[in-house]
Amino acid sequence: MEMPRGLFLIIDDEPDLCWLLGRLLRQEGCAAKAARSGCEALDLVKRFRFRLAFMDVRLPDADGIDLARRLRELDPGLPIVLVSGSLSEDDVDLQKALADGLVCGFIRKPFKHEEIRKAIGCGRLH
Repeated sequence: MEMPRGLFLIIDDEPDLCWLLGRLLRQEGCAAKAARSGCEALDLVKRFRFRLAFMDVRLPDADGIDLARRLRELDPGLPIVLVSGSLSEDDVDLQKALADGLVCGFIRKPFKHEEIRKAIGCGRLH
């Protein structure tokens, strides 16, 4: 049996997207945990070490950029890839988060499976 390539965090309030990302990650030999809210994501980051987090920008209880800061306070080396249908690549806040190194990437919904596979390589190994 092949060892998992790391544990990934999926943060999105859409159950179908969590399922799809989890399935794609498993196909790539990765394990995943899903959080449906910012609060749940913070709890998981306190309990587990993640190789990378895929995070929606709009959550019911948190703004994605603010949540990214809070997650990085708990795990300063956690790579975060924002996944959003509501942001564009030239969004000022997104560009600042990328320039500051707060997030390591952005994938626009709907995404191509290859974009997720490429992002998997961004994560550090624990």
